[in-house]
Amino acid sequence: MPMDVAWANLSDQLLTVAVLSYAAAMLGYAVEYAFGARGPVDSDARQPTRELAAVGAPVSGADSGDEPSGAPPVSYEDADSIEASRPGFGVSAGRAALIGKAALWLTVLGALAQVGCLTARGLAADRVPWGNMYEFTIAVTLVGVITWLVVAFGKPVRHLGLFVMLAVVALLGFAAVRLYTQAGPLVPALNSYWLKIHVSTAILATGMFLVGFVAAAMYLIKDRHDTADGGDVRFPITLGERLPDAETLERITYRAHAVAFPIWTFAIIAGAIWAEEAWTRYWGWDPKEVWAFISWVVCTPRTCTPAPPPAGGAAPPPGSRLSAGSPCCSTCSW
Repeated sequence: MPMDVAWANLSDQLLTVAVLSYAAAMLGYAVEYAFGARGPVDSDARQPTRELAAVGAPVSGADSGDEPSGAPPVSYEDADSIEASRPGFGVSAGRAALIGKAALWLTVLGALAQVGCLTARGLAADRVPWGNMYEFTIAVTLVGVITWLVVAFGKPVRHLGLFVMLAVVALLGFAAVRLYTQAGPLVPALNSYWLKIHVSTAILATGMFLVGFVAAAMYLIKDRHDTADGGDVRFPITLGERLPDAETLERITYRAHAVAFPIWTFAIIAGAIWAEEAWTRYWGWDPKEVWAFISWVVCTPRTCTPAPPPAGGAAPPPGSRLSAGSPCCSTCSW
């Protein structure tokens, strides 16, 4: 069946809308990251003020510079009511929180445009819209965005969208510039029902790995920042000052991988069955086969093997075991 040009053009236009929405959302997340309730500027504004006191005068805990004990963390709702102006920029924590919320809804808008992009692409080619690397990349980033939205609506880590959107925009830009392929029919070797089974599961797993990779990278930065002990800290370790606590990042990393790993395992098995059906062999040392298996091997012990707790202490959060393997799972699987 010939390509439907109208649907193909609509798909390209919707992809442009998605990229622009994600880029605008990234800027909004950046504002909240820098000036929001969890940013360093706001942290400085909430520091207790030290005042000079006469000798022998009573000194309160706040005046002495001591941190208030047991102070609850600032939520996004609390941040909306903080109106302390920021020097030179005039961006309050409340305004930054509103911009962060707008960025989250821009992300939703971009995801809807991306869904429309893939739908129009499928209608243009009259097949499932993941028959080449261009379509695969669009589908993977869509799953990554949806995974991020689930995390962002469930945990107070919205400002991490800066790094998720950075990865998504970079991947979509690379797909549009380097991987773009005209919509058309599949080559005979790919025209199989296994395309729907194998590639769809690979898309789901890789999209979740993408979010797990971002969280793992941020965990490594945060952990290095927390253990620097005031030493000479340089970029990108300086980013750790604005990040959530390491345990939160570890748990996001682990949960993303824990869900994605069994799906990825099934995708590899389905791919081998498809290869036997198409080329009469289960394994052919194709680069995609090799790297998919390497990523599976790296992720297996980190996901399935519990780490022994330190002597006399509680077990560390499980996501830390995935931090080194996450880039391999997210990058080499391509």
